[in-house]
Formats: sequence, C-alpha cells, structure tokens
Amino acid sequence: MAAAPAVEDRPKVWRLVVAQLKVAVLVSHTGSNSRALHEASLRDDAGFGICLVVSNNSGARALEYAREQGIPSRHMSVRTHGTPEELDAALLDELVTRGVDLVVTAGYMKKLGPRTLAAYENRIINIHPSLLPRHGGPGMYGMAVHEAVLATGDEVTGASVHHVTAEYDAGEVIARREVPVMAGDTAEGLAARVLAVEHQLLPEVVRRIAAGKG
Repeated sequence: MAAAPAVEDRPKVWRLVVAQLKVAVLVSHTGSNSRALHEASLRDDAGFGICLVVSNNSGARALEYAREQGIPSRHMSVRTHGTPEELDAALLDELVTRGVDLVVTAGYMKKLGPRTLAAYENRIINIHPSLLPRHGGPGMYGMAVHEAVLATGDEVTGASVHHVTAEYDAGEVIARREVPVMAGDTAEGLAARVLAVEHQLLPEVVRRIAAGKG
C-alpha cells in the first residue's frame, strides 16, 4: 500500500463561507435595473446575491435574462393565482421559502399586497426616476415622469431609492442622485441619462444595506 502523502503534498482546499444578503427582484418588463443589480452582485465584495426574480408579465425580458443566468424566476400575477389576495399569499410564501432578506421592486408596475408589505416592512425598496417627492405617485412612471420634469421646467431631476409602502412612491427616501436637465432635452434623452444613474445608485444602496449601513 502506498504511503499517505506528506501533509505539505496534499491538495489544499480552502472554503470561504460568506453570509450574503438574499435579494429578490420584482420587475414587469425589460428589467435593466435587475440586470445591473445582478451584475453588481457578482463582485467579490458585493455582500448580496439575487436569489429570485419575479414578474407579473410572463413575457418580460427580465425573466428570460434570469433563466439565462441560472437565477430562479417566477411569473406571478392574477392570471396565475386568481385574485390579488391569493397572489399576495403566494408571493409571500415564495419569498419566505427562499429565505429572502430584501425585496427590490425595479420597474414593477403592481402594488404589493398587505401580507407581503407587513412581513417585509422596511425590507422592500424601490428605484424611481425622479427626485422624490417630486413627480411621484399614481401614474408617475416611465416616460410620464420625464415629460412632467420638462413640463414643469425643473433644472434638476434624478433617481431616488425609497422604502415601499401601501401608497405609490410615498415611503421614506433612502438615497437620491441628481441629474441636470439640459437645454433642449427631450423626455427620451433625459430618461436615458437618469436610467444610467439608476444603474449605479440601486446597487450602491443594496451594497450598503448588505454591509449593515443602509
């Protein structure tokens, strides 16, 4: 029988176990913020990982991206669960089953139900394309926000991350990032510049939360 290798000749296996914040992302369409958040999560020092992507839209590009990346994904809507109450219960069960610590709504066009809001109070955040409380509330999403910024003559706009409550865009603002409004701006051009800032701001906030500084 061959002698056992000397200690110094044995393969060295190092296992680093790092507690990561488990993040679920809720989206409705392309999910560019979801993608930016996932890409940020791949950094060694991120401190968080995306463990679930949920969309109310079965054809959302965000679900396709999640599948490509091996991220668990679900289509969940009243089409799959019948009533808002059933959907609320099913979503909460999915979040709890997967051990989700933080929920991020990023272009999610539906209100969350009371059970999910209660169970994840102060652990649900949203990214909004204006400097809240300006240009927030019902109907203020997508291009409508940037059109409102231009119509009111604002010189500065930007992006905000805030806690999610039962009312649209009414929760406490966690962080903002300003974007200047340029002469001759169109809503489309302004939207592109604000979106680029969103892609930076949202991962920064989630990293801070993961580090216990949020």
